[in-house]
Amino acid sequence: MMQKFTKDDIVAKAAELAKMIAETEEVDFFKRAEAQINENERVRNLIANIKALQKQAVNLQHYGKKEALKQVEAKIDKLEEELDGIPVVQEFKQSQVDVNDLLQIVTNTISNTVTDEIIKSTGGDLLKGQTGSQVKYSSGTLH
Repeated sequence: MMQKFTKDDIVAKAAELAKMIAETEEVDFFKRAEAQINENERVRNLIANIKALQKQAVNLQHYGKKEALKQVEAKIDKLEEELDGIPVVQEFKQSQVDVNDLLQIVTNTISNTVTDEIIKSTGGDLLKGQTGSQVKYSSGTLH
């Protein structure tokens, strides 16, 4: 007889997995990169300027000031380019990608494993990705 799990059991395991992920090298690097970003005055100033210009852009858009909006958007692009050129910002963005990749791997592994387990437990065909009932009815006849 197969063991039955409750939603609570699964959530508890997910919390355990989350704690493991939080202690990975990828997350550690992300935390260090974020701290460096927050400590960097140039980065903080650029971000503050970009946010101020973005507010301005929203107002200009609201009042239909197209030419002024273009100028402000060009300034924002220039500042974002400058921000992206700073090594600690590049490291931070890379660390975000690495953490997201890890989470994606975990999600895909869970999803694929659940699908495979359903196929196996119903006597299906793993290669075709069909459950037992799909195999039974796709052949055109009942077995």
